[in-house]
Amino acid sequence: MIYSLRGKLVYCGQDVAVIECCGVGYACNTTLSTISQIQGTQGDVTLYTSLVVREDDVSLYGFATLDELNAFKLLISVSGVGPKAGLAILSVCDPQSFALAVASGDSKMFTKAKGVGPKVAQRIVLELKDKVSKESALMGDNSNLDLSSVSTGNASEAISALVVLGYSQSDAARVISAIEPDTPVEDMIKQALKALAAM
Repeated sequence: MIYSLRGKLVYCGQDVAVIECCGVGYACNTTLSTISQIQGTQGDVTLYTSLVVREDDVSLYGFATLDELNAFKLLISVSGVGPKAGLAILSVCDPQSFALAVASGDSKMFTKAKGVGPKVAQRIVLELKDKVSKESALMGDNSNLDLSSVSTGNASEAISALVVLGYSQSDAARVISAIEPDTPVEDMIKQALKALAAM
């Protein structure tokens, strides 16, 4: 299996990047996020890869960060979610937003991706909820966010209240996860409203 590629970026399209390593150009299907990070790079580029082998296809998928690669692997482990849908989802939300959306049960976030309907989006949340809460690698530098707390206790009540007020479940979960879990619900909501107003 190919873990990563490091070499010169010779082509960058809407959803593909070609990295030349030792005279061989490797076409990596990728996300808009990765394209924006590597586009215009003069020196060597590194992409972390996943090789997907199907009956009629062998494709290489490349990502600028390990977080994005881990999120992609989780997504394609869900029945009914293929590599193209995985790339589409990661093109509309970064790995941290993906993890928060799953942990908070925000399936609407995934329907923003091309080709992902409500049923598939709900299946992603159902199948990945336990996995994502244990997957600390997805959080990158923001490891102070506690994914396990957003679906239980006071945090869950505060998120529900913020959703009723018109905020998305993902945005509500993002700000609530940064608040101490034993904070009273009313105080959580006040702190979250201040944070959301500053966003």
